[in-house]
Amino acid sequence: MDIRDIMDADMLAVESEATLREATQRMSERGAGAALVGNPGVGARPGIITERDVLESVAAGQDPDRQRVADNSTMDVVTVPLDSSLEQAVDRMLKGSFRHLLVVHGDDIVGIVSMRDLVQALTNR
Repeated sequence: MDIRDIMDADMLAVESEATLREATQRMSERGAGAALVGNPGVGARPGIITERDVLESVAAGQDPDRQRVADNSTMDVVTVPLDSSLEQAVDRMLKGSFRHLLVVHGDDIVGIVSMRDLVQALTNR
């Protein structure tokens, strides 16, 4: 089993100018803990916004109705190749202290995998 077997290819994307509230509403509707930022089809690699990014913004006293996704997302995203093993993905996540990882095939973003996905796959649940 490798990343391609567990990744989610139906990735949620939000515009960089959306508010944090708009992004979290869309994430909540989809049951997603992260979303791509921007349009991955344009050729530029998208960023990512996660639950943790939103939590840190609100904890800092920022207004989710005024804060933009672009100001609270990670644009220098760590990725893993499509043919990576589950163990390689876990290693990347642990070294980077994050819970979501974009999966790439060449220059294309083809999926996203969460720490939960990895734990479920590695424990056969």
